[in-house]
Amino acid sequence: MALLKIGMFAWESLHSVKVGGLAPHVSELSENLVDLGHSVHIFTRNNDLEQHEKINGVHYHRVDHDSSGDIVHQMDSMCNSMYSMFQEVSGSYGDFDVIHIHDWHPVNVLCRIKRKYGLPSIITYHSTEWGRNGNVYSGGYHFEEISHREWKGGYEASHVIVTSLNFKKEIQHLYQIPDYKISVIPNGISQGRIKKEVDQGKIKTNFGFHPFAPVVLFVGRMSYQKGPDMLVEAIPKILERHWNVRFMFIGEGEMRPYCESSAKEHGVSDYCIFSGYASDEIRRDWINACDIMCVPSRNEPFGIVVLEAWDACKNIVATKAVDIIDNFENGVLVQQNPDSIAWGINYVLDNVHDDIMGRMGHDLINSKYEWKNIAKQTTEIYDNVVEKE
Repeated sequence: MALLKIGMFAWESLHSVKVGGLAPHVSELSENLVDLGHSVHIFTRNNDLEQHEKINGVHYHRVDHDSSGDIVHQMDSMCNSMYSMFQEVSGSYGDFDVIHIHDWHPVNVLCRIKRKYGLPSIITYHSTEWGRNGNVYSGGYHFEEISHREWKGGYEASHVIVTSLNFKKEIQHLYQIPDYKISVIPNGISQGRIKKEVDQGKIKTNFGFHPFAPVVLFVGRMSYQKGPDMLVEAIPKILERHWNVRFMFIGEGEMRPYCESSAKEHGVSDYCIFSGYASDEIRRDWINACDIMCVPSRNEPFGIVVLEAWDACKNIVATKAVDIIDNFENGVLVQQNPDSIAWGINYVLDNVHDDIMGRMGHDLINSKYEWKNIAKQTTEIYDNVVEKE
């Protein structure tokens, strides 16, 4: 294995701007690549921090850019700043061996670096605009432009990484990427990042629930893609069988007002809390305090929340959009509709005790989803593209 100098480009990380699941992926993958002996430089957005900083062995280069206008304009400006920063860092640290971008946001900088320096490049897709719209072609300028950049990233990159088999099919259907050019490498988690000892009853009572009430937890963006509305519509059928169950929704997004209104319409508002944004610690507390994690997604490229629930040994009910769960072994898979979601949650409440499915999932973290193994698989991709070019 050759030791490489890697340029990692992402619009978020754990040590700059943090938006969602892409941030831990970029930072934790990079730290594990450093542990393997590589040199990793992350180019990312700034958030009133130092431009250059070394954290856990990883070099962070944070760029300032024009944050006015729409998301496409902002990413154009970010890419221009990243390109200038890349030139500056190359002058200070020497030539890079490979660049690795994440999602559509840095596609423009990949193309400029490829033209100027001829470097081999990787793109990891974490989602698609089609998927974010709930498997719908919504049309309009933003949808078309972002989708075009997603296609362009797959076309221009030397190799493509996706996080699951379902997602590979989606990417190939949308952007016609040939099979030889695409690899499946899962997301990862550092064991123990979520698991902690908590007083479940105290956390529940702090939010107005009975300390012994079973709680179903939703964590994620309140968006059509993630399906919180289907969980809300499932609640009446769950309560028919289990009157004491309560529901915690953590996350912000455009569907939150709709879900709150739907809960009132279905007469279940008193059984739900919509907390909106929550800090990492409150989120972590609830993953450990809940009884079931529900992932009601219409589209799910991977489902990092599944790994987080498994880290806390929690039982999971998820739609078949999630393909990392072995049905009835480490979770229950259901159809993407409220009736099926209700059936799955009722099944777990009736039949699954002592977090047995969650514990089965927990065993997979060390064997399949440990970052060190994922970093090794990623290095093999780097070696292949560097060798070819």
